[in-house]
Amino acid sequence: MNKLTILISCPDQVGLVTNITRILAVHQLNIVAMREFVDEQNKAFFARIACTGDLRETEKLKIKLLENLPNSAEVNLITEKEKQVVVLATKEYHCLAEILIKNHFKTLGANVRCVIGNYEELRDFTEKLGIQYFHVSHLEKDKIQFESELKKIIAQFDVDYLVLAKFMRILSPDFVRSYSGKIVNIHHSFLPAFIGANPYRQAFERGVKIIGATAHFVTDNLDEGPIITQHTTHVDHNFGVKEMVRAGKEIEKKVLLEALELLFEDRVFVIGNKTIVFK
Repeated sequence: MNKLTILISCPDQVGLVTNITRILAVHQLNIVAMREFVDEQNKAFFARIACTGDLRETEKLKIKLLENLPNSAEVNLITEKEKQVVVLATKEYHCLAEILIKNHFKTLGANVRCVIGNYEELRDFTEKLGIQYFHVSHLEKDKIQFESELKKIIAQFDVDYLVLAKFMRILSPDFVRSYSGKIVNIHHSFLPAFIGANPYRQAFERGVKIIGATAHFVTDNLDEGPIITQHTTHVDHNFGVKEMVRAGKEIEKKVLLEALELLFEDRVFVIGNKTIVFK
Protein backbone atom coordinates (compact mmCIF):
# COMPACT_ATOMS: atom_id res chain seq x y z
CA MET A 1 0.00 0.00 0.00
CA ASN A 2 1.08 3.56 -0.66
CA LYS A 3 2.08 5.55 2.40
CA LEU A 4 1.07 9.12 3.20
CA THR A 5 2.10 11.42 6.04
CA ILE A 6 -0.28 14.26 6.90
CA LEU A 7 0.88 17.26 8.91
CA ILE A 8 -1.78 19.59 10.27
CA SER A 9 -1.47 22.80 12.27
CA CYS A 10 -4.42 25.07 13.04
CA PRO A 11 -6.23 26.94 15.81
CA ASP A 12 -7.59 24.52 18.37
CA GLN A 13 -11.28 23.77 18.65
CA VAL A 14 -13.60 20.96 19.74
CA GLY A 15 -14.03 18.05 17.32
CA LEU A 16 -10.87 18.39 15.26
CA VAL A 17 -9.74 14.78 15.64
CA THR A 18 -13.25 13.51 14.85
CA ASN A 19 -13.47 15.61 11.68
CA ILE A 20 -9.99 14.59 10.50
CA THR A 21 -10.46 10.86 11.04
CA ARG A 22 -13.92 10.95 9.42
CA ILE A 23 -12.52 12.55 6.26
CA LEU A 24 -9.67 10.04 6.08
CA ALA A 25 -12.15 7.18 6.41
CA VAL A 26 -14.27 8.58 3.58
CA HIS A 27 -11.14 8.61 1.41
CA GLN A 28 -10.43 4.98 2.34
CA LEU A 29 -7.20 5.84 4.14
CA ASN A 30 -6.15 3.63 7.01
CA ILE A 31 -4.51 5.41 9.97
CA VAL A 32 -1.34 3.58 10.96
CA ALA A 33 -0.21 6.11 13.58
CA MET A 34 -1.56 9.43 14.82
CA ARG A 35 0.00 11.90 17.23
CA GLU A 36 -1.55 15.18 18.25
CA PHE A 37 -0.71 18.03 20.61
CA VAL A 38 -2.52 21.15 21.78
CA ASP A 39 -0.46 24.20 22.68
CA GLU A 40 -2.72 25.61 25.39
CA GLN A 41 -0.90 28.94 25.58
CA ASN A 42 -1.37 29.68 21.88
CA LYS A 43 -4.58 27.67 21.46
CA ALA A 44 -3.00 25.78 18.58
CA PHE A 45 -3.49 22.19 17.43
CA PHE A 46 -0.81 20.04 15.78
CA ALA A 47 -1.12 16.54 14.34
CA ARG A 48 1.04 14.05 12.47
CA ILE A 49 -0.86 11.19 10.86
CA ALA A 50 0.67 8.24 9.03
CA CYS A 51 -1.75 6.57 6.61
CA THR A 52 -1.88 3.90 3.94
CA GLY A 53 -4.26 3.63 1.02
CA ASP A 54 -5.05 4.92 -2.46
CA LEU A 55 -3.24 8.22 -2.98
CA ARG A 56 -4.64 9.18 -6.36
CA GLU A 57 -6.89 11.89 -4.92
CA THR A 58 -4.58 13.63 -2.48
CA GLU A 59 -5.47 17.10 -3.77
CA LYS A 60 -9.16 16.46 -3.13
CA LEU A 61 -8.26 15.14 0.30
CA LYS A 62 -6.32 18.31 1.13
CA ILE A 63 -9.19 20.52 -0.03
CA LYS A 64 -11.67 18.55 2.07
CA LEU A 65 -9.48 18.76 5.16
CA LEU A 66 -9.05 22.52 4.76
CA GLU A 67 -12.82 22.94 4.35
CA ASN A 68 -13.39 21.22 7.68
CA LEU A 69 -10.59 22.86 9.66
CA PRO A 70 -10.48 26.36 11.18
CA ASN A 71 -9.37 29.33 9.11
CA SER A 72 -5.57 29.66 8.73
CA ALA A 73 -5.11 25.90 8.99
CA GLU A 74 -2.05 24.45 7.28
CA VAL A 75 -2.18 20.96 5.78
CA ASN A 76 0.84 19.26 4.27
CA LEU A 77 0.49 15.90 2.51
CA ILE A 78 3.79 14.09 2.15
CA THR A 79 4.15 10.99 0.03
CA GLU A 80 7.12 8.64 0.28
CA LYS A 81 9.99 10.59 -1.20
CA GLU A 82 13.59 10.59 -0.08
CA LYS A 83 14.74 13.94 1.27
CA GLN A 84 17.65 15.62 -0.54
CA VAL A 85 20.41 17.27 1.49
CA VAL A 86 23.60 19.24 0.99
CA VAL A 87 26.19 19.08 3.77
CA LEU A 88 28.50 21.99 4.63
CA ALA A 89 31.70 21.21 6.52
CA THR A 90 35.02 22.75 7.53
CA LYS A 91 37.80 20.53 8.91
CA GLU A 92 36.26 18.41 11.67
CA TYR A 93 35.25 15.06 10.26
CA HIS A 94 33.23 13.31 12.97
CA CYS A 95 29.73 14.60 12.12
CA LEU A 96 30.33 14.45 8.36
CA ALA A 97 31.69 10.90 8.63
CA GLU A 98 28.60 9.75 10.52
CA ILE A 99 26.31 11.24 7.87
CA LEU A 100 28.23 9.87 4.89
CA ILE A 101 28.59 6.36 6.33
CA LYS A 102 24.85 6.15 6.95
CA ASN A 103 24.22 7.61 3.50
CA HIS A 104 26.53 4.98 1.95
CA PHE A 105 24.63 2.13 3.60
CA LYS A 106 21.19 3.67 2.84
CA THR A 107 20.27 4.13 6.50
CA LEU A 108 20.34 7.94 6.64
CA GLY A 109 16.76 8.34 5.47
CA ALA A 110 17.86 10.92 2.92
CA ASN A 111 20.18 11.34 -0.05
CA VAL A 112 23.35 13.44 0.29
CA ARG A 113 23.72 15.31 -3.00
CA CYS A 114 27.11 16.86 -2.26
CA VAL A 115 29.44 18.20 0.40
CA ILE A 116 30.69 21.79 0.34
CA GLY A 117 33.79 22.58 2.37
CA ASN A 118 35.69 25.80 2.90
CA TYR A 119 38.90 23.75 3.23
CA GLU A 120 40.22 20.82 1.21
CA GLU A 121 40.85 18.50 4.17
CA LEU A 122 37.66 16.46 3.82
CA ARG A 123 37.66 16.04 0.04
CA ASP A 124 39.48 12.70 -0.06
CA PHE A 125 37.24 11.06 2.53
CA THR A 126 34.08 12.41 0.90
CA GLU A 127 35.00 11.32 -2.62
CA LYS A 128 36.00 7.83 -1.43
CA LEU A 129 32.36 7.39 -0.48
CA GLY A 130 31.20 8.50 -3.91
CA ILE A 131 29.94 11.95 -2.94
CA GLN A 132 30.83 15.04 -4.97
CA TYR A 133 32.94 17.56 -3.03
CA PHE A 134 33.04 21.29 -3.74
CA HIS A 135 35.74 23.49 -2.25
CA VAL A 136 34.68 27.08 -1.63
CA SER A 137 37.37 28.99 0.23
CA HIS A 138 36.35 31.93 2.41
CA LEU A 139 39.85 33.36 2.39
CA GLU A 140 40.37 36.81 0.85
CA LYS A 141 36.65 37.11 0.11
CA ASP A 142 33.91 39.12 1.73
CA LYS A 143 30.84 37.30 3.03
CA ILE A 144 28.71 38.29 0.04
CA GLN A 145 31.09 36.70 -2.47
CA PHE A 146 31.65 33.61 -0.34
CA GLU A 147 27.94 32.97 0.14
CA SER A 148 27.17 33.71 -3.50
CA GLU A 149 29.51 30.87 -4.46
CA LEU A 150 27.79 28.58 -1.96
CA LYS A 151 24.38 29.45 -3.41
CA LYS A 152 25.47 28.71 -6.97
CA ILE A 153 26.45 25.19 -5.97
CA ILE A 154 23.36 24.56 -3.85
CA ALA A 155 21.15 25.77 -6.72
CA GLN A 156 22.30 22.79 -8.79
CA PHE A 157 20.32 20.51 -6.52
CA ASP A 158 16.71 20.24 -5.40
CA VAL A 159 17.51 20.53 -1.71
CA ASP A 160 15.22 19.91 1.26
CA TYR A 161 17.82 20.65 3.96
CA LEU A 162 21.26 22.15 4.39
CA VAL A 163 23.17 20.38 7.16
CA LEU A 164 25.99 22.23 8.88
CA ALA A 165 28.28 19.41 9.99
CA LYS A 166 30.64 21.52 12.11
CA PHE A 167 30.68 24.23 9.44
CA MET A 168 32.52 26.95 11.32
CA ARG A 169 31.38 30.00 9.41
CA ILE A 170 28.70 32.44 10.54
CA LEU A 171 26.06 32.78 7.83
CA SER A 172 24.55 36.14 6.95
CA PRO A 173 20.86 36.94 7.55
CA ASP A 174 20.39 37.10 3.76
CA PHE A 175 21.74 33.58 3.31
CA VAL A 176 19.62 32.26 6.18
CA ARG A 177 16.48 33.84 4.71
CA SER A 178 17.20 32.18 1.36
CA TYR A 179 16.87 28.77 3.06
CA SER A 180 14.50 29.62 5.88
CA GLY A 181 13.55 26.58 7.93
CA LYS A 182 15.95 24.38 5.96
CA ILE A 183 19.31 24.88 7.70
CA VAL A 184 20.22 22.54 10.56
CA ASN A 185 23.21 23.13 12.80
CA ILE A 186 24.95 21.26 15.61
CA HIS A 187 26.18 23.29 18.55
CA HIS A 188 28.88 22.09 20.89
CA SER A 189 27.04 22.73 24.14
CA PHE A 190 23.77 22.45 25.96
CA LEU A 191 22.84 25.93 24.76
CA PRO A 192 23.59 28.66 25.53
CA ALA A 193 26.80 27.82 27.47
CA PHE A 194 30.44 28.10 26.35
CA ILE A 195 30.19 30.09 23.16
CA GLY A 196 33.19 30.83 20.96
CA ALA A 197 36.44 28.96 20.45
CA ASN A 198 37.65 25.92 22.40
CA PRO A 199 34.35 25.15 24.17
CA TYR A 200 35.64 21.93 25.72
CA ARG A 201 38.69 23.68 27.14
CA GLN A 202 36.32 26.26 28.62
CA ALA A 203 34.26 23.43 30.08
CA PHE A 204 37.35 21.73 31.46
CA GLU A 205 38.64 24.92 33.06
CA ARG A 206 35.22 25.60 34.58
CA GLY A 207 35.12 22.09 36.05
CA VAL A 208 31.73 21.19 34.63
CA LYS A 209 30.10 17.86 35.46
CA ILE A 210 27.83 17.69 32.41
CA ILE A 211 28.58 18.48 28.78
CA GLY A 212 26.08 18.38 25.96
CA ALA A 213 25.18 19.22 22.40
CA THR A 214 22.23 20.85 20.67
CA ALA A 215 20.82 20.46 17.17
CA HIS A 216 18.75 23.42 16.03
CA PHE A 217 17.44 25.34 13.05
CA VAL A 218 19.57 28.29 11.97
CA THR A 219 18.06 31.76 12.27
CA ASP A 220 19.40 35.31 12.15
CA ASN A 221 20.16 35.11 15.88
CA LEU A 222 23.37 33.13 16.26
CA ASP A 223 22.79 29.75 17.94
CA GLU A 224 19.33 30.79 19.10
CA GLY A 225 17.15 29.05 16.50
CA PRO A 226 14.40 26.54 17.36
CA ILE A 227 15.91 23.55 19.14
CA ILE A 228 15.23 20.13 17.61
CA THR A 229 16.98 17.91 20.13
CA GLN A 230 19.56 18.02 22.91
CA HIS A 231 21.58 15.49 24.89
CA THR A 232 24.06 15.56 27.75
CA THR A 233 26.66 13.21 29.17
CA HIS A 234 28.33 13.19 32.58
CA VAL A 235 32.01 13.97 33.01
CA ASP A 236 34.17 14.28 36.12
CA HIS A 237 37.62 15.22 37.41
CA ASN A 238 39.17 12.28 35.54
CA PHE A 239 38.42 13.95 32.20
CA GLY A 240 41.19 16.04 30.70
CA VAL A 241 40.65 18.27 27.67
CA LYS A 242 41.27 15.40 25.23
CA GLU A 243 38.80 13.11 26.99
CA MET A 244 36.24 15.89 27.11
CA VAL A 245 36.68 16.61 23.40
CA ARG A 246 36.26 12.90 22.62
CA ALA A 247 33.09 12.67 24.72
CA GLY A 248 31.79 15.88 23.19
CA LYS A 249 32.26 14.65 19.64
CA GLU A 250 30.37 11.46 20.41
CA ILE A 251 27.39 13.35 21.73
CA GLU A 252 27.51 15.84 18.84
CA LYS A 253 27.20 12.96 16.38
CA LYS A 254 24.35 11.43 18.35
CA VAL A 255 22.39 14.67 18.58
CA LEU A 256 22.83 15.66 14.93
CA LEU A 257 21.84 12.23 13.59
CA GLU A 258 18.81 12.10 15.86
CA ALA A 259 17.68 15.53 14.70
CA LEU A 260 18.11 14.58 11.05
CA GLU A 261 16.12 11.39 11.53
CA LEU A 262 13.27 13.38 13.07
CA LEU A 263 13.32 15.89 10.20
CA PHE A 264 13.56 13.29 7.47
CA GLU A 265 10.53 11.52 8.96
CA ASP A 266 8.58 14.81 9.11
CA ARG A 267 8.20 14.75 12.90
CA VAL A 268 9.09 18.38 13.64
CA PHE A 269 6.78 21.40 13.76
CA VAL A 270 8.17 24.89 14.33
CA ILE A 271 6.08 27.34 16.34
CA GLY A 272 7.78 30.68 16.88
CA ASN A 273 11.22 29.91 18.27
CA LYS A 274 10.20 26.52 19.64
CA THR A 275 9.55 23.11 18.15
CA ILE A 276 7.01 20.38 18.65
CA VAL A 277 8.62 17.00 18.03
CA PHE A 278 6.56 13.84 17.63
CA LYS A 279 9.00 11.04 18.44
